Amino acid sequence: MSDNEAPPPTIRSAYQEDIIRILVATDNHIGYLERDPIRGQDSINTFKEILQLAVKHDVDMILLGGDLFHENRPSRDCLYQVMALLREYTFGDKPVQLELLSNPDDGRAEGYSFPAVNYEDSNLNIAIPVFSIHGNHDDPQGAGPEGALCALDVLSVSGLINYMGKFDLPLSSASNPNPVESDSGISIRPVLLRKGQTRLGLYGVGNVKDARMHFELRSNRVRMYMPSDKEDWFNVLVVHQNRVPHPPTPAVPEGLFDDCIDLVVWGHEHDCRIVPEPVAGRPYHITQPGSSVATSLGEGEGLEKHVALLQIHNKEFELKPLPLRTVRPFMLGDIFLAEAAEEEGFDVSDQIAVGKFLRARVNALIDQANQLWDERNAHAVEEGEEELPRMLPLVRLKVDTTNVPAMSNPIRFGQEFTGRIANPRDVLSFHRSKARSAASRTATSADQPELSIDDPDLTTSEKLAKVRVQTLVQEYLAAQELQVLGEAGMNEAIRMFVEKDDGWAIHTHVSNALRALMKGVQENGEVDEEELDDVLVKLKEQHNHEYLEKARTGKTAKGKGKEKASAQADSDADSMLMEVDGGEDGGSDFDEPIPPPKKKKAAPVKKAAPAKKGRGKKAVASESEEVMELDEDDDEEEDEAPPKVTKKTNRAAVLSQPAKKTLAKKTGTKGKASSGQGTLSFAPSGRSSTRAAATRAKGKMANVVELDSD
Repeated sequence: MSDNEAPPPTIRSAYQEDIIRILVATDNHIGYLERDPIRGQDSINTFKEILQLAVKHDVDMILLGGDLFHENRPSRDCLYQVMALLREYTFGDKPVQLELLSNPDDGRAEGYSFPAVNYEDSNLNIAIPVFSIHGNHDDPQGAGPEGALCALDVLSVSGLINYMGKFDLPLSSASNPNPVESDSGISIRPVLLRKGQTRLGLYGVGNVKDARMHFELRSNRVRMYMPSDKEDWFNVLVVHQNRVPHPPTPAVPEGLFDDCIDLVVWGHEHDCRIVPEPVAGRPYHITQPGSSVATSLGEGEGLEKHVALLQIHNKEFELKPLPLRTVRPFMLGDIFLAEAAEEEGFDVSDQIAVGKFLRARVNALIDQANQLWDERNAHAVEEGEEELPRMLPLVRLKVDTTNVPAMSNPIRFGQEFTGRIANPRDVLSFHRSKARSAASRTATSADQPELSIDDPDLTTSEKLAKVRVQTLVQEYLAAQELQVLGEAGMNEAIRMFVEKDDGWAIHTHVSNALRALMKGVQENGEVDEEELDDVLVKLKEQHNHEYLEKARTGKTAKGKGKEKASAQADSDADSMLMEVDGGEDGGSDFDEPIPPPKKKKAAPVKKAAPAKKGRGKKAVASESEEVMELDEDDDEEEDEAPPKVTKKTNRAAVLSQPAKKTLAKKTGTKGKASSGQGTLSFAPSGRSSTRAAATRAKGKMANVVELDSD
């Protein structure tokens, strides 16, 4: 502690009968990587240790700061283990010393008689009550008759925890006693407890959008219900928000809470800053316990994990950090490969020498992690605790590859450490420095590429009018420097996924591309490992060129006959195209042009409408439900479309024109078929009777619908 730093808060003198003892923990993330064979039980094992610490230190209650579960819908295994542990360690004959002074029905499940606070229920035998808010991972979802629900609601009605700080978003504000609507702000009702002469007010605020919380605090719209003698209460506020900005998500300023608060327990941030920190110009302190399990391999997770033993007496408090022994040691290294090569005297283009150097660094980190574990064990044994078996550590080596021509496969590199570390697949992390040479400073960043809508001269409305999903995808992929997949094919697959709602488009493209690459590699015969990357790059460029050439020739060939149009229908069954006369300003929802000869003979939409009768109507109506209607931008679509392109739209747009359909019934009976009729192209149905069915209905149809099953 520096000379100008204030000492941590302490309790000077007190009767033990008046001290409220609370175990504080946040961000347990139970269920994180639960399918991992090595790390799958880490979160639940640490949660078990936290409950054991509560029993060991004889606390009066446990306070959780959100994200008890890693998923909004935890698995049955997670729920089973959590419920079993809570019942094992929080139920018992020990009397609860905390007297509830607030209304026990505040937060009670509507329509049921049991109280909201579990130890007030005569049917339950609670030894250590658990109070918790929700986080951003396990927040309430849904709008059913019971409102938004989450896993904590299940634990609450089961009598295992006391869920507080829930802010429901009902369909009408009248149905919620504590609404969180845009015109009402946020209302926080406390849980009021007393032990001896010490009185405690618990104010819980479950996770809300950080921008929303920031707005409510700035606008002074957060209302906290407090007793009339609030100066005699020790008030604890539990929040689960961003404390520091994580772009593009803003942060909640830590100096905007009410002056009546004495301590803020801050959840959501995973780095451990558990020692209470004073806030400039405010009377309260902030404690940030951090997560109890590492959910990323960043610097914040590398700090030693703790929970807190909080003791409160009247208006004084004292907080003691308790280290968690079941957390895997995590070692993080960072090297600049080009500089290391100069110091160690090896060539960065020599993959064998580079791999040898990186292996030595990883081995050093493993030795440090094992040494840290042994030191923790030795200290625990001195404190009278049992020794724990060594756990496989987490190791991450961040390698700056600036000015390095190529690197080896990190997954293949990590396989050498299987059985020695818990994360062999992501032990290496390659990145390039942001400081680039003058020649490359103007290059587009892969993570944040320059997009056409980033023009500072454009207004927000102009950007919204200009934005197109296909354009954004194309610009983003162009900045990624894809090594295996071609940009053109990937762009088209994403376009099909977004615009055509083809859920298998990306999967199909990736599978076909990988199959073609493997075939190309096999045709090259035996390839050395050093030459494999060059072969893949050449194959990728070749396939990308072939794809562009095929797309260009395919579009021009489609105007030559019906067979090409049928091929298009087979490849895109979800988007059947119909010719319509859209006028001069009409745009197109589709980029593929329809055969030019049909444009010259195109009939107005009124002559195509009668085709919706009989079996043809049934087929069109069922298929139109699968078509996604896209927003039209007439001016931009006309700029992008080639000359002499027939205007088209999807069937859903045509079916929404009843006035034109009525007009078509009067004028469409002059013949069985018209040379200018609209044509619907169906994907092959596999039923031989389809064409016959359409023919039998020709007496009732003004125009013939041709079902192409070739």
